[in-house]
Amino acid sequence: MLVKQIISEEILTLGEVRELLDEVKKERENENKELGYELRKAISHSEMFSKLDAKKSRELMSELMKLEKMKPEIAVRITDILPMSNDEIRSIYAKERYTLSENELKQILDLVVRFS
Repeated sequence: MLVKQIISEEILTLGEVRELLDEVKKERENENKELGYELRKAISHSEMFSKLDAKKSRELMSELMKLEKMKPEIAVRITDILPMSNDEIRSIYAKERYTLSENELKQILDLVVRFS
């Protein structure tokens, strides 16, 4: 499949992806169409690794975006992974040019615990 033009781009959490893929799966089943290999793998992956539903994951991401030193890409990674220790959060921030203080790490962990 060749993509000729990107119409729009949006960052989605794994919970949102799972919800969208479930809709596609239902549409295909209603039309009696077979699911392709890539679609089956994507559905399997999203079901296996998504930890929050779409609504909760979007709420967590919006709360994370209110914090200082937070980028959308990092907020999505935190929402998808749900790190439970400071070391896990530090590994997500490893490529960034700054480090997080203990207070910032605690804020992130508190949000993750509240939503998980």
